[in-house]
Amino acid sequence: MALPWSCRAAQNAAGSPGNPRGPNPTRVVAARAAAMVSNPVHGLPFLPGTSFKDLTKTAFHRSQTLGYRNGYAVVRRPTVGIGGNRLQVNQLSQADLDELANSIPILTYGQPRQAPPAAFIPAHVAFDKKVLKFDAYFQEDVPMSTEEHYRIRQVHIYYYLEDDSMSVIEPVVENSGIPQGKLIKRQRLSKNDRGDHYHWKDLNRGINITIYGKTFRIVDCDKFTQVFLESQGIELNPPEKMALDPYTELRKQPLRKYVTPKDFDQLKQFLTFDKQVLRFYAIWDDTDSMFGECRTYIIHYYLMDDTVEIREVHERNDGRDPFPLLMNRQRMPKVLVENAKNFPRCVLEISDKEVLEWYTAKDFIVGKPLTILGRTFFIYDCDPFTRQYYQEKFGVSDLPRIDMSKKEPPPMKQESPIPEDKDRQFVLSYFLATDMISIFEPPVRNSGIIGGKYLGKTKVIKPDSSVENPVYYGPSDFFIGAVIDVFGHRFVILDTDDYVLKYMESNAAQYSPEALLSIQNRIQKQEAPAPELDGQRVEEEPGVQDMEALIDTIQKQLKDRPCSDNIREAFQIYDKEASGYVDRETFFKICGSFQLPVDDSLIKELIRMCSHGEDKIDYYNFVRAFSS
Repeated sequence: MALPWSCRAAQNAAGSPGNPRGPNPTRVVAARAAAMVSNPVHGLPFLPGTSFKDLTKTAFHRSQTLGYRNGYAVVRRPTVGIGGNRLQVNQLSQADLDELANSIPILTYGQPRQAPPAAFIPAHVAFDKKVLKFDAYFQEDVPMSTEEHYRIRQVHIYYYLEDDSMSVIEPVVENSGIPQGKLIKRQRLSKNDRGDHYHWKDLNRGINITIYGKTFRIVDCDKFTQVFLESQGIELNPPEKMALDPYTELRKQPLRKYVTPKDFDQLKQFLTFDKQVLRFYAIWDDTDSMFGECRTYIIHYYLMDDTVEIREVHERNDGRDPFPLLMNRQRMPKVLVENAKNFPRCVLEISDKEVLEWYTAKDFIVGKPLTILGRTFFIYDCDPFTRQYYQEKFGVSDLPRIDMSKKEPPPMKQESPIPEDKDRQFVLSYFLATDMISIFEPPVRNSGIIGGKYLGKTKVIKPDSSVENPVYYGPSDFFIGAVIDVFGHRFVILDTDDYVLKYMESNAAQYSPEALLSIQNRIQKQEAPAPELDGQRVEEEPGVQDMEALIDTIQKQLKDRPCSDNIREAFQIYDKEASGYVDRETFFKICGSFQLPVDDSLIKELIRMCSHGEDKIDYYNFVRAFSS
């Protein structure tokens, strides 16, 4: 049975049992729509003989779907079809529209063509000249510096993507004194003991990495590095502030600016006192130390800048190297601040911050000592210009001239046949508890013999005794004038102290008549009649009579005695309170400088009578013994 054409078209569209492709929904819907449009007559099937033309239709053009609005092309949906027939809106049902939307394109168009694979690009080409840059720093200890204890060194860490190598570069800082530049050359760096190397995934901001024992702190990275890591899915830590080196920041601080006070003008002082120098003559007495001596110096004070210079005066054949200066020209501090006493002046210059008061011209006075750099100089004279300056500036017109010339000591009787033993004096001590003897030799300058302990405590055998029956020296063998033979050396006792005299008086039975006579002679020398005025004896106190007699005896005995005025001025230098007393150490120091025979028995007695207490000596009465 033959089907009509329209039915066959629908059957072909739906597919036949022999059609392997099956029904095509698109074709079925299209055929269905065509059948509805082709048969406008309602109620009649679309069959041959049942379709009729509308003779009234003369326009069979397509509707215009393109228009313009406000100058822009606008697509319009057609409302009438060919022949002027009005088109129905939404001719397809929702089910048909869903079927069309869910249709698989592969059933209509077939299998899609595969895109050709991309060409292979090696890593050294893909990542050529692509470098990750990180800003970092590390801390370095500075153990041998007093100004800094550690140092912050800023570096750049570069990671090369083409071969996963790294390098560390330190920017060069001018005048840093540190070898800078390439700290670690480009190479793959190990991150642990297993041999694993650092990868760009291990790097981030705000972390520490250890390279060859040094810990680097990564604080930031550049823009390219940030974009690359974020594109690879790495979450970057927030950037940190770069640590600064404290010593470098200290050097960046501006220098101190000094403002000259209005009441002081250095230029005016320079122009007014240029080439004007005060000259002082001084001595440095170093006789208290071993091999010390009394040296002469010239002190120059430059008025133009208040600097001091000390020059040493050399004599011909004095045995010293001819160094012209003891102290170079410089300002001398007089009073330092409390915390600057341990200031290293040998390597650093002293500024006004460490000094409370500097030496000025008014501190240099003739006849008074002056301490400079630990040495005490005694100023004994100055030149005429200095005298005139002090008279005009300070009103001082009577600057003294102190005679510091050396005088030869009086010759002493030789005590030994050996020439080298000339002028040697000793102190013998006898210990009653052990019957031992010790001998001490006071040091004498320029004698060629080092003084000190001559003989330690030991028992000494008399020369006329035998080895089998030794006889030792006893207390009765020691008296004034006795000769003591000590191991072949003969010592003549010249004087004794007061304790020996008292012991001999209380134990007179132990001593021979010769020993007792020596005591009487010594006491008779100390006794002298009271002074007489016009044949009448002046009644004085016993102590005063003894002192006057002793002073008179010393004046008669000492022929070549030094000038008493020089000795008195020397004592007055140290007696700043003008009390008439000085301590024992200063007393014997001055006596040694004038080479006074303090070991003489009469002068010893005078010193004893002038003693006041345990540490003070009256030098007024002592100096009277040396007046003419």
